[in-house]
Amino acid sequence: MGTNTSEILPLSAKKIGVMQGRLLPKYNGRYQAHPIGYWEDEFEIAASLGLDLIEFILDYNDYEDNPLMSVSGCREIKEISNQSGVHVKTVCADYFMDAPLHSDDLNVATLSAAVLRQLILNAQNIGISDLIIPLVDQSSVATLESQDRFINALTPFLIDLEAQNINLNLETDLGPSEFKNLLDQIDSKRVTVNYDTGNSAGMGYDPEQEFAAYGDRITDIHIKDRVKDGFSVCLGQGSANFSKTFKCIQNYGYTGPFIMQAFRDDEGLEIFKTQLTWLRARLEVEDRNLG
Repeated sequence: MGTNTSEILPLSAKKIGVMQGRLLPKYNGRYQAHPIGYWEDEFEIAASLGLDLIEFILDYNDYEDNPLMSVSGCREIKEISNQSGVHVKTVCADYFMDAPLHSDDLNVATLSAAVLRQLILNAQNIGISDLIIPLVDQSSVATLESQDRFINALTPFLIDLEAQNINLNLETDLGPSEFKNLLDQIDSKRVTVNYDTGNSAGMGYDPEQEFAAYGDRITDIHIKDRVKDGFSVCLGQGSANFSKTFKCIQNYGYTGPFIMQAFRDDEGLEIFKTQLTWLRARLEVEDRNLG
């Protein structure tokens, strides 16, 4: 178990953030991407909705143009954050889905290591606490061989993560026991868990088993809903068992934010507002149920 539940804020008092781009029209028709050229607009919108955070995205495409990758860009992020009151504390590094750290292509792996090193260095300048590394789809570590390659690729960064006080969150498609085994092999308090309510529901995992395996190591949570073995849907319309999940979140002392990575359409904003209203109401209901 994590922190004593008497010390934990109610669900409805936790910080709520949004995955970058969800409040804006799609960038180049992509479902999730860093919106080059108009990313700044999202901060004012997020502030108007009472959101606390934006989880920035680092894409593989045009990653050199992402403000996270330059000193001047990081300065701009920090300035806009301070002006709007909407901060960037977490980064979803989708870059590493397309170019895994543990790629068996040496050129790909070498460049990815350089990108991660720069990202860790720059993250400190903005006050980022968590970098999310997706280990799904083509970056999956479903085999023991791929897990070994990933651990070997990650190990050189553990000292940097500790020195910069940054967590590296892993988002995987592994079952609870397999994920726990991977974490145990890495054996670093700086390597934590990104928990995605929709992806877990889509894969048919039981939140109680997941939290029992690694609940005290979760430092970032993505809020979404998915149909089992299917696609993302609006919150409350899929297979996610939010009552069970929110109970586990409180029982294991989670103190981080809720990042809404919920279903989006081409326009983005109105469907987000509807789901934000749903989430806030649901959090208040669950607080009452948990007493």
